[in-house]
Amino acid sequence: MTAPVPPATGSAAKQNRAAVVVVIVAVLIGAGLAAAGGFRGAQVGGIPLFVLAVAAAFVIQFAAYIPAVLLRTERFFDLTGSLTFIAVSLAVVLLAPAQDARGWILAAMVIVWAARLGSFLFARVHRSGSDGRFDEIKTKPLRFLQVWAIQGVWVSLTASAAWIAMSADADARTPLDAFALVGIVIWLLGMVIEVVADLQKQAFRADPANKGEFIRTGLWSRSRHPNYFGEILIWVGVFVVAVPVLQGWQWVAVLSPVFVILLLTRVSGIPLLEKRADEKWGDRADYVAYRERTPVLVPALTRRG
Repeated sequence: MTAPVPPATGSAAKQNRAAVVVVIVAVLIGAGLAAAGGFRGAQVGGIPLFVLAVAAAFVIQFAAYIPAVLLRTERFFDLTGSLTFIAVSLAVVLLAPAQDARGWILAAMVIVWAARLGSFLFARVHRSGSDGRFDEIKTKPLRFLQVWAIQGVWVSLTASAAWIAMSADADARTPLDAFALVGIVIWLLGMVIEVVADLQKQAFRADPANKGEFIRTGLWSRSRHPNYFGEILIWVGVFVVAVPVLQGWQWVAVLSPVFVILLLTRVSGIPLLEKRADEKWGDRADYVAYRERTPVLVPALTRRG
């Protein structure tokens, strides 16, 4: 899962105006999330730690944008997103007073996921030489800026459940319980599914005999997007671990798994990939048969047909 890249429509002037609006809306979303999630949370220098976390997520994106736009490169876009998850999570878990086992577990969940995904995406871009999503916009400063602002929203919303719980006030902290155990199990299952699915697809694409073909083996024979199913489980697991310490406006943390689910199933994940697949293989009987017998997201326990 990565931050979505908006499609271009209209004239250059219209695209620039739209980009400015996107940046402003992204910052406002971040501000609203920070205000709600920082409710009754631990403070550093009189400022809620969660507010500082969200602010840092955006500052890192805007700082990374400067060399990226000057060099007209997207090579470290995904890497910056992953490093933001890691850096901010480390800062929150270390700065929060009286940090407990739940906080450290949540930090580990986010950091392990981000390190794995970041290295995977960076290696993929390095092998291909570029990321086609940015071919047009990386030479247009305002349009390029909007995707970095969107990445700030993506990082903040996705990590919100973990960061809010990690920065909870000492009085709200509770010992590890059934929520922690269930959440960890869900997270582990999601990680295994996502990693295995990604490795299977990587090996499939590396075989010259499969050039131009679609994968339908391994986990991909049970689901057309098993990696996204694993991704959803990961963030549901994080949220479940965080639940016992949430209070009041901190329940905005539920946006973490909801955002991931909507992003992958309604915005930039499955819809785009399904459209590309239909355009590429939609006239092939074997692909149509695969599509009809294979669930789009939740893996089938048994093969159909």
